[in-house]
Amino acid sequence: MAQALQLFGVGRIVALLLLFDWLILRVWDPAPLDALRHKAFDVYQIVQPRPVGNESVVIVDIDEASLEAIGQWPWPRTIVADLVEAISKAGAAIIAFDVLFPEPDRTSPAIAAATYRELDQDTREKLRRLPSNDDILASAIRRSTVVLGQSGYRDAAVKQKAEAPEQTGFVTIGLDPRQFLVSFPHLLRNVPQLEEAAQGRGLFSIKAEDDGMVRRVPLVALAGGIMVPSLALDVIRLMTGSGAIAVKTGIAGIEWVGVQGLNIPTDPKGRTWIHFARYGPDKYVSALALLQGKVPPERLAGKVVLIGTSAVGLFDLKTTPVNPVMPGVELHAQLLEGVTAGQTLNRPAYTTLIEICTAIVLSLALIALAPNLGGLPLFMMGGVIAASTIVLSLAAFLRLHLLLDYTFPLIASFSVYLLLVFTNYVQAAADRRQIRSAFSQYISPALVEQLARSPEKLVLGGEHREMTIMFSDLRGFTAVAESYHDDPQGLTTLMNRLLTPLTNVVIDRSGTIDKYMGDCIMAFWNAPLDDPAHEANACDAALAMVECLARLNEQRAQEAAEANQPFLPLRMGIGINSGPCVVGNMGSDLHFNYSVLGDTVNLASRLENQCTRYGVAVIAGERTARAVAGRFAALELDRLQLKGKSRPERIFTILGRSDTAASPTFDRLSNLNRSMLSFYRSRDWARALETIILCREAGRGFGLDEYYALFVTRIRSLIDTPPSEQWEGVTVLDAK
Repeated sequence: MAQALQLFGVGRIVALLLLFDWLILRVWDPAPLDALRHKAFDVYQIVQPRPVGNESVVIVDIDEASLEAIGQWPWPRTIVADLVEAISKAGAAIIAFDVLFPEPDRTSPAIAAATYRELDQDTREKLRRLPSNDDILASAIRRSTVVLGQSGYRDAAVKQKAEAPEQTGFVTIGLDPRQFLVSFPHLLRNVPQLEEAAQGRGLFSIKAEDDGMVRRVPLVALAGGIMVPSLALDVIRLMTGSGAIAVKTGIAGIEWVGVQGLNIPTDPKGRTWIHFARYGPDKYVSALALLQGKVPPERLAGKVVLIGTSAVGLFDLKTTPVNPVMPGVELHAQLLEGVTAGQTLNRPAYTTLIEICTAIVLSLALIALAPNLGGLPLFMMGGVIAASTIVLSLAAFLRLHLLLDYTFPLIASFSVYLLLVFTNYVQAAADRRQIRSAFSQYISPALVEQLARSPEKLVLGGEHREMTIMFSDLRGFTAVAESYHDDPQGLTTLMNRLLTPLTNVVIDRSGTIDKYMGDCIMAFWNAPLDDPAHEANACDAALAMVECLARLNEQRAQEAAEANQPFLPLRMGIGINSGPCVVGNMGSDLHFNYSVLGDTVNLASRLENQCTRYGVAVIAGERTARAVAGRFAALELDRLQLKGKSRPERIFTILGRSDTAASPTFDRLSNLNRSMLSFYRSRDWARALETIILCREAGRGFGLDEYYALFVTRIRSLIDTPPSEQWEGVTVLDAK
């Protein structure tokens, strides 16, 4: 079992457990996930709001100007009756009220007769015989096609003086929808004579989401224990000539609500998603202007007219994804327009299954492929997955009006991605520690021999010596380690194949291995035994190490080709520096190592770090280069001002041994390179660039293309931004 777990990979198992946790969380669907999903849907609507076409709905607006001219709301029902008569006379198809008349009009003559003081009896009797304002409005409603608004109310104890007539009839298909519907404790109706006169009655109450945004409107709700259509739905029922409303319910909830010839998709609670258009002031008509006869009849003819308010003081303003402030009456107008134009949004129950399956597929793809990919391919794969998911989800919205959530699949797969990256990093670090633990036991045979002869040297302490220090480090080790993620033994074998010959190279040339740091080797010369040629031995070892690595790469390339596997070459950077150091047994009484300290050591490490910048395998300090002049082909690269150093350091690359140093090719290259650096430091940019061309030709076989490309880029930058007068051709390094 343990072997099977190791083969499959602990990281993959943990990633699968994390995916399982995400799936449980999605089924639970807590409020934060729901809110994030809604924000994603808001982005859809902002990107592509519903286009405004030939509007079939007009809003008669009880606006601020109307309230200022006629008086505060509620108006006498006689004025409302005049409003209905004016709309009907203009030829409106249906009139719907987004306002409520739950109590008798207190300005009716009979109520006024009982209220006014100092009124003679005849006048009081005449007032009592006059029809009530509610009866006048009811008469106007009977002469028109009117849908009255009703409200869901939170207090079930509210009672009205008379029972209202029956609501619109429903036909249920499948399960009982009542268990799924949005519910209100009580239904607040209009006064009975108005409801008896109206041809339809519908609920205009809307419950906003937890963030206060309105996105969905219930087409059918449960209020006071009875099923009630929304205001817009009952208008649609009258438009289609339907006698009843059909509700289709499945196991997951309500699937659609329909009238004759039209089925409207809903969510499981019977709510439909509004595809919002931007605020349209053209659909508004002032109630005052209509009463004053200033609205042309063709403005209302054949249209559905909603009566509502945009006045701030009447508190009927809503927030939508497209408009931060929208009058509530326009929500019903937008719903009517969207339904009649076939542009409502749809989020059926199966969309949740699609989103869960998408999260599973994306996460499993990452779990399967990530351990075999390098860092950059894995990052690019994650980017492609994220972009594809968002684009497909947006395409479903634009083409099908389908709401598919891209946030959950991305969150789930991205968390799996991060976990895999982390486990890959931990595994690579563990591989490094394993290699370091195995090879840190190797010490120089010369040191072993000396300690065997003089055990008294196994004490703490050190001595000053002139020494040469070497740091070597592999480039691209992480990518190589990741390719051996499922084969740690293979990675160990590879490092043995590399470090063993490199170690032998150092030891065969009188060097001492200080330590192995993963794929990095630190070595030094002229301790513990004297080595008069320590600079030359270090340079010879560096060239031999580069040659060993080249042979190993050739062998690995051939092995990869035979196994039909990808090949990642190993590259090396080596830094060499000579100077005074302190060498000896460093540590504590319980544990110590024979090691070396000093500024010379630090500089050697920093020179190794510069190999990538200059595109060379070996960089040596000035003291080393001067000591091996003539015996090795040392070519000056640059002058560096290292952080923490008071004087610049000349740095060199070692291109070959004495045969190379004595060759005419290197002699020509050395002279040209010296001239190029001279022109560069004297700010003769044109001649420096010309000389670089000659240097590239002369150094074609030495692998210096990156080095000269660096200077071309640097010179062009200096041409665009000339240096200060104090500039002396020194490259300043800010970081260690």
